[in-house]
Amino acid sequence: MLYMTNKHHTSSHIAATPMLRLWLLAMTVLFALNASAVLKEKNLDNTLSILRSELANYHKDLERQTKFMKQQQEAVRTNIIDIFSKSNQNSLMLYSQKPDYIFDLTYACHEATEQYARFQSNVQPFTALLQRTQGEIARYDSLIVNLSKIPIMTLSERAKIDRNVCLTLAVNIRRTLSDNSQQLSDYIRYYNMTEERLRNLNDYANKRYSEIQANIFSNGGSDYFSILGNLGSQFNDAKNSVEDKYRPSYKFKSQWDSRIILFLFAMIFFYGFISVLLCTVVIRWFLPKRFRTPEFMSRRTCITLSASVITIAVILGLIRVIFKHQNFLLMASDLLVEYAWLLGVILTSLLIRLDGSQIKSAFRIYTPLIAMGFIVITFRIVLIPNDFVNLIFPPVLLLCMLWQWNVIKRHNNNIPRSDVFFTYISLAVFIVSVISSWTGYTLMSVQLLIWWIMQLTCILTITCATGIMQRWAEKNGYAKQPVTKSWFFRFIYFVILRVAGVLSILISIYWAADVFNLTDMTWRMFGYAFIDSNNFKVSITSIAMVVNLYFLFSYIYHTVNDLLKIHFEKTDMSTAASHNIMSRKLVQVLVWGIWLLISLSILHVSNTWLVVISGGLSTGIGFASKDILENIYYGISLMAGRVKIGDWIECDGTRGKVSSISYTSTMIDTVDGSVIAFQNSQLFNKNYKNMTKNHGYELDTLEVGVAYGSDINYVKQILHDAIIQLDCIYKKRGVKIVLKNFGDNSVNLTVLVWVSVLTHYYDDGEVLECIYDTLNAHGIEIPFPQRDLHIREFNDALAIDGGSMKP
Repeated sequence: MLYMTNKHHTSSHIAATPMLRLWLLAMTVLFALNASAVLKEKNLDNTLSILRSELANYHKDLERQTKFMKQQQEAVRTNIIDIFSKSNQNSLMLYSQKPDYIFDLTYACHEATEQYARFQSNVQPFTALLQRTQGEIARYDSLIVNLSKIPIMTLSERAKIDRNVCLTLAVNIRRTLSDNSQQLSDYIRYYNMTEERLRNLNDYANKRYSEIQANIFSNGGSDYFSILGNLGSQFNDAKNSVEDKYRPSYKFKSQWDSRIILFLFAMIFFYGFISVLLCTVVIRWFLPKRFRTPEFMSRRTCITLSASVITIAVILGLIRVIFKHQNFLLMASDLLVEYAWLLGVILTSLLIRLDGSQIKSAFRIYTPLIAMGFIVITFRIVLIPNDFVNLIFPPVLLLCMLWQWNVIKRHNNNIPRSDVFFTYISLAVFIVSVISSWTGYTLMSVQLLIWWIMQLTCILTITCATGIMQRWAEKNGYAKQPVTKSWFFRFIYFVILRVAGVLSILISIYWAADVFNLTDMTWRMFGYAFIDSNNFKVSITSIAMVVNLYFLFSYIYHTVNDLLKIHFEKTDMSTAASHNIMSRKLVQVLVWGIWLLISLSILHVSNTWLVVISGGLSTGIGFASKDILENIYYGISLMAGRVKIGDWIECDGTRGKVSSISYTSTMIDTVDGSVIAFQNSQLFNKNYKNMTKNHGYELDTLEVGVAYGSDINYVKQILHDAIIQLDCIYKKRGVKIVLKNFGDNSVNLTVLVWVSVLTHYYDDGEVLECIYDTLNAHGIEIPFPQRDLHIREFNDALAIDGGSMKP
């Protein structure tokens, strides 16, 4: 019969109590040492008088604190002895375990390591306090010697009295401190004895953990075909193990008696039946009719099951409170509450995500996994022997795999794609588990299966939360709202849920290990550096931290950019685009630079290693990136205000609108529809014109000629009056018409007019039309080159040519 401590689950409270009292005792000693001192006064008489007052006050405080310390001393001593006694109980439980009872052994190892971890977490600096107390004793020794050697004849009568009182108080204080120091030394000795006892027990438990780990993942056992070949002997061994373990004992009372186990399961089934019956009655007959919609009725079975699971979980919580000193019931209720949470999450997820026509199919595809989870939890609760697990678990697992395959074939067409994906993963896990169990790695198959159940529960929980958040966002229109109103929603959606997804992997592994009390081994596995060198260390925990920080810094990057965009648009809309690009690049460098530095620190990347690598690459990178750095510098200069997105510029005879500015190049959409990229250094090395930097207008020079003899002043006046009426010109600058030169055929005039850069070509045409119409309307000739053609007769041409032309 398995021997286990009957009060272990109260040891956490007992362990915390002495540590709290030890801490109060240590703080009392610490505060007791904060004695006041005197400074240089007018004369020795005044110094002695003030010292007397200080020592008297300190002596009163020390007496009061000493009384409190005496009240705590007995309690501390009793509690330390109690911890020592609990460690003896854990020792007997651990050393008495049989290797074949793997569940019992993991439970015992977990209890031993957990007690040591709790004890270590409350370590107090008693040694430092003892040293400080001894320093205070030495100080008062010096004070007593100094007071004794003061010449009496040099003191007044009042000073003599003060000197004697100070000497008496100093001696009493020194004696009290000495007693406290001795008591503290005793506590340190008891504490060290207990710590050594628990450390030895913890070391032994960790050694057994290593053996368990090897049995699960490395060594394995006999494959199931060998077991089937020797089925009679294996069956008898399993039968004897079960009878030996669960045989009721009538000589002594144990909290782990088989009758208590039967009582627990009978109670669970009874209250489960009551819960289902109660929820069914309430939902069927007492629920108001206005809630009995067709949608509700299609979900009624799932709602009833969900309510029943919640009710059972509440009942298990009450059992845990009522039977708080019954270790088996505490352990069993914890595991069953975890299972109830798993089942509740699956049912709630189905209710939230699916409609009534899909719920039944979805529940059926998850039923094999739910049933297998209950079997595993049951095995763990009753601490079933290995022989029985090896005999019964592989065929049960095979049946559940076939069951899973059957429900997939029948119901996968009626469920969402995400659930289809989960069902195929479940089938794959079943297949791997079956192969592992039939090849002798039964415990590993159990561990794999329970991990996937926990992982699926976490996935469905996050999926439900994501669906709720998405519906909330659609309802409140967060997609169109500015970041100032939606930042918290974005933080939950883009950071918390994604971090939860990463942590769910670790949590599911931890919970799966906790079912078998292998959490200590799991924590060591998480922290184990599978890449361990002097310059670089990588563990599962460090990878998870780096990935989670990536989600956080990605949120910071996008949020800061959105806030800056709003700020720039409110400040100056015309420069907002270019400033936004520049700030986005700077924020990118800053945020991701910080993330990189933190990640390198988490991964324990050596600074020396970074310096050596960066030093070796700096020369080559410097030469290779010379042009890149030059373009980046000029890009920052451009984005600082010289050119902004939307400006019209002209470079090398090419005119166009700036569409984007990056650190290396500037993109221009030309007037003919093509896109040209200029390197930023090219724009600085060449003479480019910013056509919209000032007011967005440019001076247009148009020429027109009139016939000689025309009244130039009259022509200038009528053209001015006509052009100034056009809407396409910049009227604040006016229109100027000047005589340019005297041409061969005309008097040439120049029309100076300001037009918009954006509509330059259209405006030129409109002004030229106006000039032409105006001159025609006033009968003013616009000369143009002419040629005179003289036609001669054919005979005359022959006479001239001497009659040499041939037909």
